[in-house]
Amino acid sequence: MARWTIFIGPVVCLLMVIVGVIIDQLSPVRTPEVSQWPIQRIASLTAFLIAFVAGGTHISGHALEDLRAGRVTIDFLMILAAIGAAAIGDWAEGAILLFLFSLSHALEHFVLGRTRRAIRALMQLTPDEALVRRDGKELTIPVDTLVIGDTVIVQPSARIPADGNITLGTTSVDQSPMTGESVPVDKQLGDPVFAGTLNLQGLVQIQVTHISSETTLARMVKLVEEAQSERAASEQFTDWFGQRYTWVVLAGSMAILLGGVLLLNEPFSKAFYRAMTVLVVGSPCAVVISIPAAILSAITSAARGGVLFKGGSHLERAALLKTMAFDKTGTLTLGRPRLVDMVATAGISETDLISAGASLEKHSEHPLARAVVEAAAARGITVTEAEGVNAVVGSGIEGIWQGKRLRAGKLSWLRDQGLMLDADLSQKADSFLSAGKTVIGIGDETRVWGLLAVADALRPTAAAAIKELRELGLSPLVMLSGDHPKVAGQIAGELGMEFQGGLLPEDKLRFIENMRKEHGSVGMIGDGMNDAPSLAAADVGFSLGGAGTDVALETADIVLLADDLRRLPYAIALARRTQQIIRQNLILAFSVMGGLLVATMLTTLPLPLAVVGHEGSTVAVILNGLRLLTFPKPKPFAK
Repeated sequence: MARWTIFIGPVVCLLMVIVGVIIDQLSPVRTPEVSQWPIQRIASLTAFLIAFVAGGTHISGHALEDLRAGRVTIDFLMILAAIGAAAIGDWAEGAILLFLFSLSHALEHFVLGRTRRAIRALMQLTPDEALVRRDGKELTIPVDTLVIGDTVIVQPSARIPADGNITLGTTSVDQSPMTGESVPVDKQLGDPVFAGTLNLQGLVQIQVTHISSETTLARMVKLVEEAQSERAASEQFTDWFGQRYTWVVLAGSMAILLGGVLLLNEPFSKAFYRAMTVLVVGSPCAVVISIPAAILSAITSAARGGVLFKGGSHLERAALLKTMAFDKTGTLTLGRPRLVDMVATAGISETDLISAGASLEKHSEHPLARAVVEAAAARGITVTEAEGVNAVVGSGIEGIWQGKRLRAGKLSWLRDQGLMLDADLSQKADSFLSAGKTVIGIGDETRVWGLLAVADALRPTAAAAIKELRELGLSPLVMLSGDHPKVAGQIAGELGMEFQGGLLPEDKLRFIENMRKEHGSVGMIGDGMNDAPSLAAADVGFSLGGAGTDVALETADIVLLADDLRRLPYAIALARRTQQIIRQNLILAFSVMGGLLVATMLTTLPLPLAVVGHEGSTVAVILNGLRLLTFPKPKPFAK
């Protein structure tokens, strides 16, 4: 209820204005002598004075603080205009001015507060208590007393209290508050989980890896709040403009007052009224608030969609991007080998080939071995236990499978063991190798059973992201990789994009500089670790998969929290939409302000009407900026 208290002043002000106007209409003809005023007149003035206090106290406080700091602000102009109206006997109009201005202030704080409340609400997702196992006992303790290494127990339908890794059980987790993913993510032994996310299915045990103040969620909130306080170049300009233009308005009002009285021989009251009206309509409220209203809403909307902008300046620059450079490993690809192709010799089924290979490779920790084991599991192939398994370092692995001695490893090693490829397998091996794939041969003591081709698989959302970036007009899209050009070319070919392979970090920096000279503003996306120099060299650096990654949260200008490349075109589209909203706001603000100034100079514009136009434009630009809170998120990816 506390946030509604900002409306108490405007409401009391309005009620007193209504009371004052009604009493005023009932009063007899006024006399200049206070001692001769009827009781009704004194009552109406009392009502207007209460209205002045209710509507002007908050504004006066801000104005005085600014004056002490040597700044003449819009609040001061409004107070001056209201006092001026009262000085010439227009108490009702002065009170109405304060009501409308205080109401506008309240609305501004209320609607902009939505953006901050939306982020702070994330912190409330973390439960206050956690069920922890210590010294063989289960205890319920406050979350902020958890320490690294604690084992917490999380029931189904409960929120996870801390960042950690699953040590027991499997489940499905709703990570939407953290990464913006709209579908649950399956979690199993060893997988990371994050504080504030929702455990949907099984009971799990989690080993804590971060204390409560250092969880990904806590760092997210801190980064967004810092981003909201960082000023974009356009915001800095409007601040500069507002400070100086306020003095121009004040000087212009004085010129109108003196010019009307001394040059045009107007009555003082008429010239003074017009000067007060100029103070109101010339104040740049809508201009000053038009940009932060949009930027704050965009930063908040992005955070709820799994994208962290580290400030308005990065949001502004993202809207200007013309071209993009991509890291390959871990960005366009998954960053871990997967079985992508195979061929079996006559008399051997692909199922037996994978089953035999996985039975041997399950005893190895090598990434290529894990790729074979994962492929068997994904296909539902039974992996039986091999006996007498022996790893030959740098070559392969051998053992007894279903009574047969098998080997799995490099083709050169199999050849050294007397196992030669037939013509068909040899041709297929050359084809796999030319496509940048790593080939594992599997055979017994007399012949080669077949070949398994392993490669770093393309990220499932990569093709869709590249397509959306092209639709946004970004060109060229270039992959920069330290891998062999043949390997890099294979991935780039699948995506239909340009590439450069065999690059050292300094080569990537030079290439980004050349892209900027040739095409304009350039963005770079990487995994936030070994790509740090390139991310810093680009106009905007993006990091993919920042949830739980300290380096990613620190290095990039914009962090995509989920491992979904479609967040990249989403972030750029949101930035461009924000720039459109800002342009709309500035056009509206300047148009209303200019129109009211012209009307004031050419006619006797009523002060309340001037206030309605002025404050109406201020509220309009705020509401227009808030539309960014509903900017559409990427739809769930159909696997």
